[in-house]
Amino acid sequence: MRYFLGIDVGSSKTHALIVDETGQCLGFGKSGSGNHQSVGYEATARVIAESFLQACQMAGVTAGQIAGAGFGIAGYDWPSELDEHIACIHPTGIVCPIAVVNDGVNGLMAGTTHGWGVNVTAGSGVNARGRDRTGREGRIVGNGAYFGEFGGGIEIVGCALQEVNYAWIKRTPPTALTQIFLDVTGAKSEINLMEGLSNGYYDLYPAIAIKIFEAAETGDEAAQRVLQFSGQELGHLAVAVIRQLDLEAEAVEVVQSGSVFDGGQRITDPMRTVILAAVPRAKIIRLDAPPVIGSLLLGMEAGGYDGYPLREKIIASTNGWLKNK
Repeated sequence: MRYFLGIDVGSSKTHALIVDETGQCLGFGKSGSGNHQSVGYEATARVIAESFLQACQMAGVTAGQIAGAGFGIAGYDWPSELDEHIACIHPTGIVCPIAVVNDGVNGLMAGTTHGWGVNVTAGSGVNARGRDRTGREGRIVGNGAYFGEFGGGIEIVGCALQEVNYAWIKRTPPTALTQIFLDVTGAKSEINLMEGLSNGYYDLYPAIAIKIFEAAETGDEAAQRVLQFSGQELGHLAVAVIRQLDLEAEAVEVVQSGSVFDGGQRITDPMRTVILAAVPRAKIIRLDAPPVIGSLLLGMEAGGYDGYPLREKIIASTNGWLKNK
């Protein structure tokens, strides 16, 4: 019996999954943030080792029994960072073939039916990654508004702040977004808000986006503009990656992953419109599997085993296990 490993190293949590060659989930492990940009490489190595050990103990297997391993790692953005990330994996004792990718690939592998297409992740930030049938990859920078990439929670908040400022300087009519920003910062007035944000007294964070969705639902036009723009931008990011891979004429699967898509049609409808205008045969799907399954399927691929015929079983087995824990 062969065993395969996937580890999803995220900015907030890390999950490890071990399945056998029949697609049965045998072991699961979890740990904390592993993005080296925020916690350092030492912590990246620690969370990989912790989650892997838990999964091995639960599955009753050893590192030497793993036939293929995939690692989707937040913060692994450039080829020059590969050696440092491989060094973080060494303490596990894994000796099998491995694949190391940015965690944006997790949603692509888990959400598409055959492992090729595009994944757009919109959570705290935004990312987009793609693969064609040959394994050729496409991507965006993934570093947000500074590079003109919008649609994650923090970018939505940034766009909303622009609307608050426009209202304050009388460029646009008043907006309910102003009170939201006063409430979350504790600022006493609009001018105090602007001064505090300008001088770094107040911090903004991605979860404020939830309140912007709520304002849009109550009819605030500024909030609606922000979400319309953000959805369109997510669509443009998907189309850009599709163009990189020359898939415009294909029935390419575009996976939506991340908490921003929980906001529903105000974000997904404008995204869909942009994608279908450029790629008429595109199939847009919401990720319905834990991202760690993407790492697992990548690990099976690294081990020379096609896991996609077992994809549905792997998802069901893993979801069933998680539900009972």
